Amino acid sequence: MSDFNHKTFKATAAHEGKDQYKKAVVQHIDITRMNGIVPMVDAMRHMAFSARDLARAADIYERALRDRPCAIILTLAGSLISAGLKKVIVDMVRNNMVDAIVSTGANMVDQDFFEALGFRHYIAEDKYKSGMFDGELREHAIDRIYDTFIDEDELRICDETTKLIFDELEPRPYSSREIFQAFGAYLEKNGGPKCDDSIIYECYKRDVPIFVPAFSDCSAGFGLVTHSVARGDQPHMSWDGGKDFRELTEIKIKNPETAIFMIGGGVPKNFTQDIVVCAETLGMDAPMHKYAIQVTVADVRDGALSSSTLKEASSWGKVDLVFEQMVFSEATLAVPLIVGYAYHKGAHQGRESKKFAQMYDLATV
Repeated sequence: MSDFNHKTFKATAAHEGKDQYKKAVVQHIDITRMNGIVPMVDAMRHMAFSARDLARAADIYERALRDRPCAIILTLAGSLISAGLKKVIVDMVRNNMVDAIVSTGANMVDQDFFEALGFRHYIAEDKYKSGMFDGELREHAIDRIYDTFIDEDELRICDETTKLIFDELEPRPYSSREIFQAFGAYLEKNGGPKCDDSIIYECYKRDVPIFVPAFSDCSAGFGLVTHSVARGDQPHMSWDGGKDFRELTEIKIKNPETAIFMIGGGVPKNFTQDIVVCAETLGMDAPMHKYAIQVTVADVRDGALSSSTLKEASSWGKVDLVFEQMVFSEATLAVPLIVGYAYHKGAHQGRESKKFAQMYDLATV
């Protein structure tokens, strides 16, 4: 259990016997210590199928990093932090390998912020993947994410912490970028060493904006509801999705040359691709995203894959076709190789942070 102030928050129930499900903690992979990634990826470019696609994606990401005027936007969908990819993303932020993040709420709040409070995700025994024991898990307030566990009582503490943050905010509409800045400030004040590898906290310290365009679809959504209900007819803070879109589009307007590195699809993918079109509707001459990579296991033929490959997105005027690559692979396999390749090739060395978060501090948004 963390050293977070549990005197303020109480678990939903006293569920006994939890420890049997919390024996092995998910370990976040550290690409900075893996010196063999470059020769492995270089060898894959002489293979076929997804191996060759992955090698080309790694080349594109390296090229985007070396293209110094280019701003890199990372999108996150799927259960990535709970699966052990948190430190990969933290290291991207620390080494100026990403300039803005667009994510699902689950990754940022239910998983990253959750761990920054001192809680953890746990490895489940193989038998639990069958689904036959989900009733048993529910009795012990253990939530399952395929082959990992999360403690529901601890997650409720995360829910309530978001309300505590909202209660301290000035009553007005906020973009998710502003809200995550408040989350970062909360961790700065209350977090301690346990949040050293938090994406939210690292972005806060380095002026990397985080956007969650479906913000209420996570623990923060419960916090928003309980905050607004508690305030009744009194003024209260709220989330403004339109402000989100405008603020992310301002990055495209300020920095026309952009690269998108998309893990999964969904709302983060569409939201980020659409800033090209949004900038055009505001009368700006916005070029398509110059570089684009997507790692996914979805198939466009049945309407999945957020209903488009990168080539198809080009028909909408969103993605240029010169440097684009789909990688049909599960994220925990592909992402450490693509990012690790660029890191160990030194593509980030000498690259300066865009510090886009400061852009909003200097203007009324």
